[in-house]
Amino acid sequence: MSIAAVTRPLLRLLLPPRCLLCGARGDGDRDLCAACAAELPRNVACCARCALPLPAPAALCGACQRRPPPWDAAWAPFRYAWPLDHLVTRFKFGGNLAAGRALAALWAEASAPPALPMCVIPVPLHARRLGRRGYNQALELAAPLARALGLPLAPQALRRVRATDAQSELGRAARRRNVRGAFAVAADALPAHVAVLDDVATTGATLAECARALKRAGVARVDAWTLARAAAR
Repeated sequence: MSIAAVTRPLLRLLLPPRCLLCGARGDGDRDLCAACAAELPRNVACCARCALPLPAPAALCGACQRRPPPWDAAWAPFRYAWPLDHLVTRFKFGGNLAAGRALAALWAEASAPPALPMCVIPVPLHARRLGRRGYNQALELAAPLARALGLPLAPQALRRVRATDAQSELGRAARRRNVRGAFAVAADALPAHVAVLDDVATTGATLAECARALKRAGVARVDAWTLARAAAR
């Protein structure tokens, strides 16, 4: 048994986790209390193809009927709304890894999609942005989720071949242009069914570009997994 495994329970006893949202004592080992965790917006009614939140579940939303995305199915257990968006911002841009651990734990507890892939591929960061941030938020979410689902993780399957502007600062059309040709498959061989994973889907431009690269490399089915899906704007 490692020293960390022995000391972790003692540290938790002396310094119990506090809720990242309200400051109350956390629920078990989680840095969220049960009340705040229950308030996180679940994406229970959505488009099966792109996970867009809808008034009622549907096989295809209006946008997917007009122009289906290049992936085959989507899974996003949460909606990108308060207070989950606050946690994601702290994790992604504020360097708060405790928020990332809490979000990863919540995702691992969500009901799994009906069809599991053969591996999980986190969306890669460009080396320049990875150096500035110090971690890839998609990988930090993907690793515990893949472990909970018993799936292989393939963090090197995709690589970002050029630096891009931050998607959060761009409009819909600019997001598509920004990531066009930004990803390449780095693995020699990939299974027939994979899931590409990111933290949040807004327009889906990044996931779409990843899916196109994977399908050009011969992957038959690509699913798009995100922790949360933003509503239509």
